[in-house]
Formats: sequence, C-alpha cells, structure tokens
Amino acid sequence: MSKFSRRSFLAASAALAAAPALGPVFGAVPAFGDVDVAIVGAGAAGIAAARRIAAGGRRFALIEAGERIGGRCITDTASLSMPFDRGAHWLYARDSNPIMQLTAQTGLDVYPAPRGQKLRIGRRNAREGELEDFLAGLFRSKRAIVEAARGKTDIACSRALPKDLGDWQRTVEFVLGPYAYGRNLSEISAMDFAHSAERDLSAFCRQGLGALLAKLGGDIPVLLGAPATRIDWANGAVETAKGIFRARAIIVTASIGVLDSGKIKFSPDLPKRQLDAIGKLKMGSCERIALELAGNTLGLARDDLVFEKSEGARSASLLANVSGTNLFMVDVAGNFGRDLAAQGDKAMTAFATDWLADLFGNDVKTAIKKTAVTRWNAEPWTLGAMSVAAPGGENARKALLEPLRDRLWFAGEAAHETMWGTLGGAWESGERAADAVLKKIGRR
Repeated sequence: MSKFSRRSFLAASAALAAAPALGPVFGAVPAFGDVDVAIVGAGAAGIAAARRIAAGGRRFALIEAGERIGGRCITDTASLSMPFDRGAHWLYARDSNPIMQLTAQTGLDVYPAPRGQKLRIGRRNAREGELEDFLAGLFRSKRAIVEAARGKTDIACSRALPKDLGDWQRTVEFVLGPYAYGRNLSEISAMDFAHSAERDLSAFCRQGLGALLAKLGGDIPVLLGAPATRIDWANGAVETAKGIFRARAIIVTASIGVLDSGKIKFSPDLPKRQLDAIGKLKMGSCERIALELAGNTLGLARDDLVFEKSEGARSASLLANVSGTNLFMVDVAGNFGRDLAAQGDKAMTAFATDWLADLFGNDVKTAIKKTAVTRWNAEPWTLGAMSVAAPGGENARKALLEPLRDRLWFAGEAAHETMWGTLGGAWESGERAADAVLKKIGRR
C-alpha cells in the first residue's frame, strides 16, 4: 500500500501545528493506514463529517480526488483583482444554517445579504406595479407546484404552473427553475421542489464563501490527489490512486455526477434502490461569468440582485458590486447555461457582455477590465452544479440516506431532504452521517 511521502507528511504536520484551532484537535489523527472511518470527498459534507468524527475521538482518513479541499465551494483569488466565489456564494437560511454558528471562529466578515431583487424591463427598472405583478406570479406559481405535489403521482413542475402568467411566464420559469436549481422546470420533480425549504434570510462572506469553508477545513489532514476508484463496502475497503484504506465505516460525499458516471466502482454493486436514486438525482447546470468593471457603470448598489423580464430562454441573473467591490457575477443556468458553457469561455463572456449592454447600455463594454468563467459541468470531480430530482424521483433522497449494512453512508447536498443544493445542506448531511457512524461504532 502506498503512503504519504515523509516530506508531505512533515509539511502537513507543520501546517497543523501553525494553524489556529477551529474546532476539534486533529493532531493525533493518522494520515494513512487502517482507520475507523474513511471519508470520500473533502467538500463541505466531508469536512463536516471529519470534524464530527474527530470530536468523537475516532481515527479517520479524509480522501480527496482533487488537489484542493472545498468541492463546489471555492474562492478564486487569482483571476481578478478581488476574490470571487466560483461555486457556492449564498449562505441560505442563516438563522438555522449550521455553518453560521461557526463563522465567528474564522475571523471572516459574514454579513446579512440584502433582501429582495431588482427587475429590469429593457433598459429601465420595473415600476412598482410591474414588480408586484412579477412577485405575485412567483408566489402563485410556487403555491401551485406545492399543491400539485400533494397528489399521488409526481409530475414536472412546469405542468403545475398557472395558465395565466402571461408575459411573465418566461421570467417566472427562469427564477424558479434554472436560477434556483440549475434545471428547467420541465425537468424538476414537483414533490422534490415542494420539500425544499425556504431559502431566504441569507448571508454573504466578504472574503468569499470558499475562503470560509477553507478556514473550517484548514486544520484537517487530508489526502489530496487520491480519487477513490473502488469501494468494497462489504469488507470496509476504499481503493484510491495512492493505496487502500481499510475502515469500519465509509462515508461517501462524492457528487451525484461522479456517482452516476461510474468513476467509483462499488463492490458488491449498489442495491437497485440506491442506483435508481442516483439515476433520478440528475445534476443541474449553473455557470458563472465574473466581470471586473471600472467604477459603478451600472449604477447599482452593493450586492444588488437583478433579473430581467425575459422573452425566451436566453436569460441570466446578476449580482452586482459583490461585497462592495467592482465585481459583477452573471449566472447562466439550466439548459441554456449548459449549452452556452459547452461553447467555451469566449462565448460565455460575449453573452454576459451583450446581455448587460442590452439592460444597462453599451458603456459596460468599455468598462470591463478582467473576466473569468466557471465550467462546473466539465470539472471531472463534480460534473455539474447541484442535484435535482427528476419527475418521479420524489423518494430518491430518502433512498440515498439509507445506510448499507451499517457500513456505508452517503452524504452531501444530494442527501439532504430540504436544503439540497446548498452549502448548509451539505454540511448538515455530513454531520448527520458522522453521528450515525459514531452511534454504530461508538465514541472514545
């Protein structure tokens, strides 16, 4: 079995000694060898699980396929003159989000996100009555989907929409589908949609949400660049590119995209119930075009969220003056966002530039200083943005939460019934899986 080199082990030990404690003490946790718990994936769920297992006094191995921790939550400090979140940026439901209870330990600036949004109709702001019509359409549509979910048969969200949305229909469809969940409403289970908790009272981190997660996971020893290739959950073994780990329990936090791709082989094969669940929880697409503008060319306030009254699928959302900087983030999602990202970086930047010019005038084109884009659909260890249950997949998350032989647990944003697709949901899922493991094998 291959192990860490002496040099990398000493470097990790030195980093641990120098880092401030943000929770459990990890110094005694072995970096390799037989362990009590093997955790596959060092995103939010994996980090949360590792902290919980360490607090329970059990040895663990945190195994990550990539060369960094954080999963789909990473803050880019190199592409622009200010940091920007390439993935998760919102801390939803801040009053109940488990990560909010830990933010004071990090020393980072976490502050409430402003409520509400702006709406552009061509090159002007929507009038008060127009905004009220749009919000009323959103409310009625959400209520209609929830009502439809009370039936015996699951249907697509699009089938439940009111028939009288008129020229607000395209905008409502974008906000409730691609913007919120990364898929078109025709591809989203009404029952899964109805189970989703309200995502208001949010918060932002000025230094970046990825920076916050990195702080929370910075003390944890992790084996990087070690993709799990085979998991023998009958005998408690995880095969990686750097060797085999043997454990009494295994927590898998890999994304649904990776699980569905077959990159990780399971022995024995996963039961049909879990395989069907993975097949029903498709990955949504949400990509970001970040633009650094000279001055406040668009005349917007700090952290203004902007939608447009759209006439077709080619729409996006804008988060302006992020944390008071000259950073503007244009998100494209759903089928349109996926197809646009497949055309490459230039096509994505060109769309964002033209879209903003249509809404705010051509001055935006000369104000652009730097740009950066994300390509989550092409990231080999994520293969998408978030899990979304397809119509008929209303029980998929429940199946994914079921442990197999009290040896294998799944965790991550997909394994949360109400906060799926969120950082807080992934974190809580990792904690719950770790608690179940500790209940099984005991604490020290």
